[in-house]
Amino acid sequence: MTRRILRFLALLLVAIALTISFRFWVLSGAIAQNRPSLLVSAAISLKDVLEEIKPLYKPANLTYNLGASGALQQQIEQGAPVDVFLSAGKKQMDALESKGLLAPGTRANLATNKLVLIVPNDSKAGITGFSSLTNGNVKRIAVGEPRSVPAGQYAAQVFQNLGIAEKVKSKLVLANNVRQVLAAVTAGNADAGVVYLTDAKTTNKVTIVATASESSHSPIVYPIAVIKASKNLAAATDFTRFLSTNQAKAILRKYGFIVK
Repeated sequence: MTRRILRFLALLLVAIALTISFRFWVLSGAIAQNRPSLLVSAAISLKDVLEEIKPLYKPANLTYNLGASGALQQQIEQGAPVDVFLSAGKKQMDALESKGLLAPGTRANLATNKLVLIVPNDSKAGITGFSSLTNGNVKRIAVGEPRSVPAGQYAAQVFQNLGIAEKVKSKLVLANNVRQVLAAVTAGNADAGVVYLTDAKTTNKVTIVATASESSHSPIVYPIAVIKASKNLAAATDFTRFLSTNQAKAILRKYGFIVK
């Protein structure tokens, strides 16, 4: 009799546990479904940071649209349903702000970065700095398309300030974003490339041979803002604030970004 009672109690406890688990699963699913969805357009150099942040941020479902800041700016100007914009340059954010496309009071500077010159690990070109790019044995230099890629704009400024712009002009291989520059150098399809320090740190297949002087280019600033046309202004604003928390800052630092 006692064994029957114990067996009954054991089965009862299992049933109760399963019921509680099922209700919790249903409740969790309902909460997830009720969370607002945010489309975040961001510079592709922030890819690794944002991917690590995504599972940590619970109040909203995040979808990322990654690319060159200039291309993302144009998408927003053309009415893309973006909630938050994260640019790798002030120029693109300034353009949106001048057209009244940013939600007032939501713009802030998230982080800064450095510009570096990289070569493949097995490079035999003897590149030791930006001035080496004028050497005859350097045939292909990968850079971002200056019209849409902030890293390309910064690179053009460096070449101009060093007085080598005309000498390297015919060697430039233009990429649609900074990660394509990195890929070209990693694959050995370019003798050198100009990327952000944070991009160079994502692989062990390239060598950093020089860091551009901060006086040779405009400050590399990553501004963030909520887009005025967002249908989830409160949620979008909350996400931008989350990126300024110590938790988010630690992730930015982990990938080499400079934050205050």
